[in-house]
Amino acid sequence: MEGSSIRTLEKICVLCGEKYGKDGSYVKVAQRLGEALGKRGINLIYGGRSLGLMGCVSTAVAVHGR
Repeated sequence: MEGSSIRTLEKICVLCGEKYGKDGSYVKVAQRLGEALGKRGINLIYGGRSLGLMGCVSTAVAVHGR
């Protein structure tokens, strides 16, 4: 389309629990999400502390890029 522009995702807000949950697969998914965000250079916005699943996401983002 003429005159259209493609915007890239720069930031994303994620809200997760401060516990790990009963299913261990939640931790793996949280870590994979954080890794993907970090590698793509997407800034994570979150309102929780770095505990539980939220901690998994934020740590993975930091380790893999942001």
